Amino acid sequence: MASPAVVSAPRSAASSSKTETFVDNKRKDDIRMANIAAAQAVANAVRTSLGPKGMDKMISTANGEVIITNDGATILNKMEVLQPAAKFLVELSKSQDVVAGDGTTTVVVIAGALLKQCLSLLSAGIHPTVVSDSLHKASIKAVEVLTAMALPVELTDRDSLVKSASTALNSKVVSQYSTLLAPLAVDSVLSVVDPEKPDIVDLRDIKIVKKLGGTVDDTELVKGLVFDKKVSHASGGLTRVEKAKIGVIQFQISPPKTDIEQSIVVSDYTQMDRILKEERNYILGMIKKIKATGCNVLLIQKSILRDAVTELSLHYLSKAKIMVIKDVERDEIEFITKTLNCLPIANIDHFRAEKLGHADLVEEISLGDGGKIVKITGIQDMGRTTSVLVRGSNQLVLDEAERSLHDALCVVRCLVNKRFLIAGGGAPEIELSRQLGAWAKVLQGMEGYCVRSFAEALEVIPYTLAENAGLNPIAIVTELRNRHAQGEINTGINVRKGQITNILEENVVQPLLVSTSAITLATECVRMILKIDDIVTVR
Repeated sequence: MASPAVVSAPRSAASSSKTETFVDNKRKDDIRMANIAAAQAVANAVRTSLGPKGMDKMISTANGEVIITNDGATILNKMEVLQPAAKFLVELSKSQDVVAGDGTTTVVVIAGALLKQCLSLLSAGIHPTVVSDSLHKASIKAVEVLTAMALPVELTDRDSLVKSASTALNSKVVSQYSTLLAPLAVDSVLSVVDPEKPDIVDLRDIKIVKKLGGTVDDTELVKGLVFDKKVSHASGGLTRVEKAKIGVIQFQISPPKTDIEQSIVVSDYTQMDRILKEERNYILGMIKKIKATGCNVLLIQKSILRDAVTELSLHYLSKAKIMVIKDVERDEIEFITKTLNCLPIANIDHFRAEKLGHADLVEEISLGDGGKIVKITGIQDMGRTTSVLVRGSNQLVLDEAERSLHDALCVVRCLVNKRFLIAGGGAPEIELSRQLGAWAKVLQGMEGYCVRSFAEALEVIPYTLAENAGLNPIAIVTELRNRHAQGEINTGINVRKGQITNILEENVVQPLLVSTSAITLATECVRMILKIDDIVTVR
């Protein structure tokens, strides 16, 4: 019987018969193949939702709620992925969501295509490390090519900002409202840009308030604050206050309790009256202090220990002509105080006039369908924040509108961070593919081979765009290559007309950051999957 070494490793046996070793590469290859197959399956799941003509996914969660979405990050987030390598792709789309906000589907599709090419390279016997290193080089080169293609943009040029925001909205469920949502996203981001730190936009300064009812057309930008709450109407409270002085309080206007569990035994009526009288005096004392500062609108934080306000205190507050908005969430306090330019008040003894915010008008607005919201407008020296009130006819549309608006805001934020625009519609990918293919011919050895397959992988984006739009992908991609070879860099697929046109003239543009981060993140992810040769499960 032949020794196992000779059977399993004929190559090493042939090279030197003295050192016969048993090398088991089968398992490593199997694990690599399994990882790549799992990751490709995830990529193929979101591939159909790429582009303006992409399909939407309906996700039914375990607790029975239904989500309809087109956002790659949302789809993958909700998918219960068990295979460890496939989880990489979910994380990949999350990180793209953090970095750029848009292009979450693109990044997964590119990663899937790269893995497919890696599979053929590995089966040709190229070592994974070589593939991984060439991928890294190619991605650096790709970013250079993209940067060379980009057009600089100024923040004052509102039109091109709106164009890129509407491109981001085109592939969403709410694309028919992009004429309304895109300018809204641009205005809200520009209004929170701090002139001292012009490159940084904190999207937490833009508060999105969702309110069911109406249609997406009723979505509006509010310079000020919006609460999805009613004013407390106990005993005829006010619903409209002009020249408001607003106090944000974090204490309770209700009779105090001891810290320990207590029970009071009352033996006769006079004592009972005394307790009630004390309560009344205590509350009245508080309200007099509040009234003395001239405060006429109170925002009261939700309380865990006891009721923040009682019937009695509401009655006295409405007598004192003070409007009350109760149950303000704890995490909204920071945003509210930043907007109103006031300080939160934690104790009644600290209630002073200089801690109040000033606004021209606080009023409760009743929406047509019975819902009510509270709006605070005309705030004096308002902080750099903005509120957006999103409306929608049902919860699914409402949630999707919020996600799409978030994507559009992220796109504008990318442009503030890195002020370059690039064409959309598959144009940059084909151009990259062409230039990397040309560069691969210069390289020597295995690298050139790997870079060439990397270049081929990038064609998946225009291919998928054409496929989702119901065009003939092979004819379209071939024609695109032809045009780009003639030097028309900005030629891409015009999905609406179903032909190939100059994409910049069609106003399909995206921020440079979206494309560059998609390529760098996808290659990083693929390199990580390639480097893994074994999975060890620890119980």
